[in-house]
Amino acid sequence: MKLMAVTDQSHSVRELASKIIQIKNKIDFVQIREKTKTVKEIITLLQHLEEGGVEKEKIFLNDRLDIALLMDIPNVHFPEKGLPVKRVKERFPHLTVGRSVHSFEGAKEAEVEGADYLLYGHCFETNSKRGKAPNGIEPLIEMKKNLSLPVYAIGGIKLDKVNELRELKADGIAVMSGIFSAENPLAAASQFYEVARDEK
Repeated sequence: MKLMAVTDQSHSVRELASKIIQIKNKIDFVQIREKTKTVKEIITLLQHLEEGGVEKEKIFLNDRLDIALLMDIPNVHFPEKGLPVKRVKERFPHLTVGRSVHSFEGAKEAEVEGADYLLYGHCFETNSKRGKAPNGIEPLIEMKKNLSLPVYAIGGIKLDKVNELRELKADGIAVMSGIFSAENPLAAASQFYEVARDEK
């Protein structure tokens, strides 16, 4: 399985850049999901990442098509109620476009629109959605049975959940607090990376 680290809006530009640069060899992708940061801050972050040797192919920008185009980032990710995937793919066919979904119906719609992959959640209880019941894993099972798109699981992904998700044929895991809230992000990312790669 692939590992996508998702930023958690809890760090300054410099801190976040440092953390991503530290973990760059222990993740497949990083999704920059910084809704409270200004355009200038996100551009500065991307410049730090480039200087730190983070490949642009590893970076996904959440809901910022404008910055992706300006900074030559080849991957974008949209929330379920974000920009229409079909229009974006028609206009910018070179981009890889992902969509967040929260149900099998939403996933079917995203596939028809031409999304390249899905991010489904939240699968388990998670602090980032405190008080909100998880959507569970049944929709993920349906997606893997009926759709051809890669599906990443997000939400409450802890190390002890990874094997369960592999058995359900998830293509990847997306981890936010498990990496970016960890005391040692590199150690945390390394553990997730190794478990995700372990095909036992």
